[in-house]
Parts: sequence; C-alpha cells; structure tokens
Amino acid sequence: MRQAGRRRGQAAVVALAGVLAVVTGAPAAAVTPVPRARDGFSSSIRPIDAALAARMQYSWRPGCPVPLRQLRYVTVTYVGFDGQAHTGELVVRQVFAGPVVRAFHRLYDQRFAIRRMRLVDDYRGSDAASMRANNTSAFNCRPVTGGSGWSEHSYGRAIDVNPVQNPYVQGRTVDPPRGSGFLDRSRLRKGMLTVAARKAFADIGWAWGGRWHGLKDYMHFSSTNR
Repeated sequence: MRQAGRRRGQAAVVALAGVLAVVTGAPAAAVTPVPRARDGFSSSIRPIDAALAARMQYSWRPGCPVPLRQLRYVTVTYVGFDGQAHTGELVVRQVFAGPVVRAFHRLYDQRFAIRRMRLVDDYRGSDAASMRANNTSAFNCRPVTGGSGWSEHSYGRAIDVNPVQNPYVQGRTVDPPRGSGFLDRSRLRKGMLTVAARKAFADIGWAWGGRWHGLKDYMHFSSTNR
C-alpha cells in the first residue's frame, strides 16, 4: 500500500508538471522531484519558470549579476519550531542546488528547528523584514550590508538561517534587533546554529559568517566556490 501511495504521489507530481508546462511554456521534465526518503524528508529542484519569475519581481531584476536561467527553485522538508515537518522554499544558483538539498536533509535528520523558510519576495524583497520575521532565505539581488557592491545572496550562493537566533553583529549593531537576546552563544537554545548544523554546510563547501573577524554574521552561510 505504501508503494502504491508513493506511485500515486509521483504521478501527481508529473501531472502538475504537465499543467505548468501548458501555463508557462516550461517543459514537463523541468520539475525534478526527489522521492520521499524513509526519514520523511523530500525535496525538489526546478528552473525558474514564468510563474516563479513573476513571483520574484522583488528579488530579481534585469542587471542582476545572475540571470534567471542560472537559478533554481528548491523545496525541502524542515522541522519547524513546533516540532512538525514543513515544506520550505529557497532560490539558489543551479550549481549549488543539489548540495544545498543535502545540507538541509542533514539538518532535518538532526531535528534542527527552523522557524520559517519562504522566498524573500514574500517580504517585498526587504532583507530587514525577512530577518524580523525570522525567515530562512537565500537568493536576493541586493547590495552587501553596509556597502554598495553585490551581496553574496545576489549570486545565489548564500543562505541566512534563523536570523533572530543567529543575528548579524557589528559593534553595538544587532540585526534583527530581537537577536540581542541571543548574543550569548554559549547558551544554546532552539534555532541557534549547532556545531552539527554548521558542519552540514561546511561539508558542502560553505563557510559560516560566525567565524568572520571584525563582525559576526551568525545566520550566514556562503559558498567558498566562485
């Protein structure tokens, strides 16, 4: 019965892909579902079709350093603060999509809690609003914090995890402000990045902003490969 249910679920995904192909002109094969693992984790990777491009009007625009065709929409299962499984969404560069899925699979197996995981466009592209909402996010074509050059997020090679529990800290600046309650990194609480969670990203070649000198960006992971 479980195998039959799995086959029906996979057939439904294929049918949905066909509908998207009719609506957006994208090929049905564009959706790459991954069968649900025994631990309950599932994921998918697909190109940015017309519907997604319209949704990403705040995070991407002509002139951004990475074209839409090089980005991928990724969904992963994560454990919420309520202890239940949820489906999260991210946009990353194509070359990083598979490794990012593997990292989040490990976080899921660790039962690492994530508050929410939505595209930054749900916050009109505002990094500040996304952080205040404690949203785990990835791609956003925007300037680097405190500068004018492109952020690593603009290249689809950076992810911020639980910004409130893992804030950006420079001098007396704490962003988001609610992160002030989590400056003591020795007292581990729900949503704070653990050694095991950091290793999940280190093992795919992503560095942690909590190791930076001069400032600490505890939420931030970015690829060391350019």
